[in-house]
Amino acid sequence: MINPASRFQAVVNNFSKNEQQVAACWHELETAYSSPGRHYHTLRHIEQMLTALDEVKEACTDPEAIRLAIFYHDIVYNAQRKDNEARSAVIARKRLAMLGFKRIGKVVALILATRKHEKSEDRDTNYLLDIDLNILGAAWPQYLDYAQQVREEYIIYPDELYKPGRVQVLRHFLSAARIFKTDYFYNKLEARARGNLQKEIMLLS
Repeated sequence: MINPASRFQAVVNNFSKNEQQVAACWHELETAYSSPGRHYHTLRHIEQMLTALDEVKEACTDPEAIRLAIFYHDIVYNAQRKDNEARSAVIARKRLAMLGFKRIGKVVALILATRKHEKSEDRDTNYLLDIDLNILGAAWPQYLDYAQQVREEYIIYPDELYKPGRVQVLRHFLSAARIFKTDYFYNKLEARARGNLQKEIMLLS
């Protein structure tokens, strides 16, 4: 099992030796991902993404930047807002500048790409987006847990609002020629992901 705290320290230690700043940044991340109201966008989500990255890191151009984007892409998450990614990117830019990371623009661009999940000409962006959607191709019991966790995060909305909105999101994924942008994740997860989405639509209908 991946330990997010040790993974964060390991990647940041590549460019920062300020233990106090590193500890403060991790505390901020841990607090954010453990905050009340989060059920899917938690440290478990970060663990799953880091595990998926380990599978493809050799194919990535800048796995270090992807790791940092994974840690910061959901540091701000509010189900009632539409600017979570932009606000997360602002925090990432500030914290990474403080820590002395040089390729901040790359991390910011990766985080912002998770807003629309559109195919990119940048290889690393496509890997990050596929890693973020990795759960869609999980075994059905794990996918069902994910769907229920997302429902909990949107609990403020009654079923008559949530269900049509969720179905619209799921059908948007299904309407794409490919859910997964990279060949690796497409070959591994595409078929099962489409089956999972169709099953959830049936449950919501």
